[in-house]
Amino acid sequence: QVQLVESGGGLVQPGGSLRLSCAASGNIASINVMGWYRQAPGKQRELVARMSSVGSTNYADSVKGRFTISRDNAKNTVYLQMSSLKPEDTAAYYCNLYTKFSTLEYNYWGQGTQVTVSS
Repeated sequence: QVQLVESGGGLVQPGGSLRLSCAASGNIASINVMGWYRQAPGKQRELVARMSSVGSTNYADSVKGRFTISRDNAKNTVYLQMSSLKPEDTAAYYCNLYTKFSTLEYNYWGQGTQVTVSS
């Protein structure tokens, strides 16, 4: 069983910065994708950013230029550096891991960490 442990959420003022971390443990294929999703009350979950083990990335248009995703493959850890935060960024942020073994595909989720942007 794979486990994802998140940290780094909190309360920040508009324009501030915050870094989220997510460490994965367990049976993880070398080729995988780790990413961050967020969900605000009453809204659907949306992709924020994701990064594959070979370095490809994908960002939501709303965070491009402000957020940066990175990862340490040796530690199976993914980070999300958030800057120029806006109140609209307020949400529960969830770490995700997608991994594949031959024809078997797996998706795992962290417990979520709250990010609140408010003055």
